Amino acid sequence: MTRIEHKFRELKKSGRKAFIAFITAGYPDLRITEGLIREFDAIGVDIVELGVPFTDPMADGPVIQEASQAALKNKTHLIDILNLVKKVRRDVRLPICLMTYYNPIFCLGEARFVAKAGECGVDGVIIPDLPPEEGAGLIRRARKTGLDVISFLSPTSSPERIKHIANRAHGFIYYVSLTGVTGARKDLSRDLKESIKGVKRYARAPVCVGFGVSTPAQVKQVRAFADGVIVGSAIVKKIKENIGKPNLIKKVSSFVQGLRKVF
Repeated sequence: MTRIEHKFRELKKSGRKAFIAFITAGYPDLRITEGLIREFDAIGVDIVELGVPFTDPMADGPVIQEASQAALKNKTHLIDILNLVKKVRRDVRLPICLMTYYNPIFCLGEARFVAKAGECGVDGVIIPDLPPEEGAGLIRRARKTGLDVISFLSPTSSPERIKHIANRAHGFIYYVSLTGVTGARKDLSRDLKESIKGVKRYARAPVCVGFGVSTPAQVKQVRAFADGVIVGSAIVKKIKENIGKPNLIKKVSSFVQGLRKVF
């Protein structure tokens, strides 16, 4: 059983849902990223998702794009992020996922990436631009090392696609709540609840909702019917607002705790 699977089993036993927090690794620097991971572990975040900065983040909105560009200017590379995970894994127990595009993995080499990720204590990898059919080799390698490759579904997924992904997903299913890129939204889709019900009809893995979820009210709304909620842009925006301030980590932690309370 992977660390992600164990976390969801633990949550189900206690009648809770997963709170997944996204931050861009290396924004504003890796020291802050390390501090935030440790703080999130301390305040009860269930899973942390580390965004690997990339030059062409097609699934990301302006907030995460800006953070990604800043991290790249700081020369934050995939190998640095893997080494950071290895460092914090000595005393941080919460599951850690990487959200990356395929190009950084390709440049490092699939076999090397999977081996290094497993060695460093990464639990899952989320790759928006790699369909499962094209990532079959990576998925096979990952399963042998206990690394969950997280699958996507969205409002445009056909019933056939939903069945295909739902029957093969590992770790959890990442359901994109809207047609578009990441970023805070005032309102969530009116069809979201029914869409999640449709996915859960076939899914073996938990179904978590991301993209556009940014306020405690929205988190509370989604947690009522999903197995987990992913918040990213709102947290990255809070980091931006506090760059250069000595209490950045505490300010971000306080914001995240406000979201965590509704769980």
